[in-house]
Amino acid sequence: MAGKIEARLSELGIELPEAPAPAANYVPYVVVGDMVYVSGQISKDAGGLICGKLGDTTSVEEGAAAARVCALNLIAQLRAACDGNLDRVVKIVKLGGFVNATGDFTDHPVVINGASDLMAEVFGDKGAHARAAVGCVSLPLGVAVEVEGIFQISAP
Repeated sequence: MAGKIEARLSELGIELPEAPAPAANYVPYVVVGDMVYVSGQISKDAGGLICGKLGDTTSVEEGAAAARVCALNLIAQLRAACDGNLDRVVKIVKLGGFVNATGDFTDHPVVINGASDLMAEVFGDKGAHARAAVGCVSLPLGVAVEVEGIFQISAP
């Protein structure tokens, strides 16, 4: 039987990807007590890497869409950390967003809203979180956005 969050994902027409494998020498997430720390998830979907630089080759709307993809990957990692049961999520605690941007780009928060908005859509009140939105001169593999997260979960 699907849980409430899985039903919400279905209602929104969202199919989560498989949790992406790490690209280097780190783990995708760490569980410490009732907290899950998910490593940065890059803007990569079934079509491949979503690359670009905000303020140059990529629009704010495209950046927000890339951030949403990062959030989908975060939720996929979170599902793996919760042994497949997203109803164990108590709270989205914090997201850290990194935007590949030019030096004069200033709409980082608008871009990272793509991730924040998805958390609210999927988790409702539990999705309200603290956040950082930071501009970077470059990101791994030239991706447009990377987002990491901290989550509180209940015991199995």
